[in-house]
Amino acid sequence: MDLNEKRILVTGGAGFIGSHVVDRLSERDCKSIFIPRSQEYDLRDAGSTQRIFKEFKPHLVIHLAGNVGGIGASELYPADLFYDNAIIGINLLEHSRRAGVEKFVGIGNVCSYPKLCNIPFSEDDLWSGYPEEVNAPNGLAKRMLLAMGQAYRKQYGLNSIHLIPVNVYGPGDNFNPLTSHVIPAIIRKAVEAKESGAPEIALWGDGSPTREFIFVEDVAEAIVLATERYDGAEPVNLGTGQEISIRELAELICRKVGFDGDITWQTSKPGGQPRRCMDVRRAKKLFGFKARFDLDEGIASTVEWFLADRINA
Repeated sequence: MDLNEKRILVTGGAGFIGSHVVDRLSERDCKSIFIPRSQEYDLRDAGSTQRIFKEFKPHLVIHLAGNVGGIGASELYPADLFYDNAIIGINLLEHSRRAGVEKFVGIGNVCSYPKLCNIPFSEDDLWSGYPEEVNAPNGLAKRMLLAMGQAYRKQYGLNSIHLIPVNVYGPGDNFNPLTSHVIPAIIRKAVEAKESGAPEIALWGDGSPTREFIFVEDVAEAIVLATERYDGAEPVNLGTGQEISIRELAELICRKVGFDGDITWQTSKPGGQPRRCMDVRRAKKLFGFKARFDLDEGIASTVEWFLADRINA
């Protein structure tokens, strides 16, 4: 699909991932991109969502908006995460269908996968069990986005695709201590400990769970490639296929920051899903995506950005 003559609605387009997606679209000479802002358009409200489609008349929808947060936010606000993400997806898909949108690109998340899932996570195993309990409300809301998109494809012929990024990080990430994901959370703690002379930092869990991470520039390129080239019903993982323990990750971040104090583990706090690592072959086969940035390079870039721009982090 040639994107540069299309009117493209990017929900969440001013956010962390969305802003990078908009940059990739602009590089492809896309001239008509609409980014709804929450102050003017509340995507949880059906009437407000309908107004976007009446005013902008998009050909394509790339849906990145939502209520997001790390394990701390998931523990504190599970109902908000479920409701907001579920209702936003429902409103956008329904009004995309009513407006005759040519293509809907839904973005899920890795929390949708079962807690105990074969490694690496295959898209075919998505429905084989219940997600990790703390992250389940958010993960299940995103599973419903996939199910609804497939139902709308079957009944109405809506070309709805579903992409599942692994944990995304990079410059511009959310570093708020209450809502950040693991990489920005550890970066902030390590930087502040180094600057204050603190002898240690404390992290949740025991450090044994593993995670996979994808740099934000890579995931943005993957989303745009899929928008251009993929029209199938099956979900597609977006990741690197590389797994690292939280303990090793914390040690890597501390080296990049220059913090040489101790790391203590708060084992009374949840550590989340035991392992996460994706099978990424489908994305390469279907639309030619392969991640370019390794974790060492990406962490260095993210630390550099935080140190330079932390007032906005």
